[in-house]
Amino acid sequence: MNKELFIKAMSKFILGVLLVALLLFPTGTLHYWHGWVFMTILFVPMFIAGMIMMFYNPVLLEKRLNAKEKEMEQKQVVAFSGLMFLISFILAGFNYRWNWFILPNGLVWISVIIFLLSYLMYAEVLRENTFLSRTIEIQDNQKVIDTGLYSIVRHPMYSSTLLLFLSMPLVLGSPISFLIILLSYIPLINKRMNNEEKVLKEGLNGYMEYQKKVKYKVIPFIW
Repeated sequence: MNKELFIKAMSKFILGVLLVALLLFPTGTLHYWHGWVFMTILFVPMFIAGMIMMFYNPVLLEKRLNAKEKEMEQKQVVAFSGLMFLISFILAGFNYRWNWFILPNGLVWISVIIFLLSYLMYAEVLRENTFLSRTIEIQDNQKVIDTGLYSIVRHPMYSSTLLLFLSMPLVLGSPISFLIILLSYIPLINKRMNNEEKVLKEGLNGYMEYQKKVKYKVIPFIW
């Protein structure tokens, strides 16, 4: 095991846990059970996936930990995404604290299932595409992946994150946060995908042919 990589991964993991907890549990809301459920289904699979990558694909783990966007347009997308989550998580906590609009428990648990299935989909995307990076770039020896989920849509990672992010506020029981993420994330990923496809067309051999072969970006027959 790479000790330095382990320390870096654990540091970011613990920081993420603390940050989400601070956003979800403002004063007086420690009994917010939706928040505890959300943190469990978010961070337990994340820890397991991190450990698997640590032992079986440390290069991919390090690539994702060290990712920093270089293009200004993508930096703006990342910044707005962070703001989106900041606002939606804080409002979800206060939504429960002040009992504004709480979703039925049945819908919350259905959303938990959708979230976990989306997590599995995301893991499958990582397995299929070892070139997958958190930043938009052309890597050494990169080739077009056109099998598995990539034979259905060109950006299955965004398909999985769309389901993940839209189910998050539902797990938290907050329709207000759901509307914020719905209205924010779709234009954000559309902007990111357009820029990503421009980079791939210019720098990755065979990508234009792949676009003609697989017509949909995120949702078959729709988008």
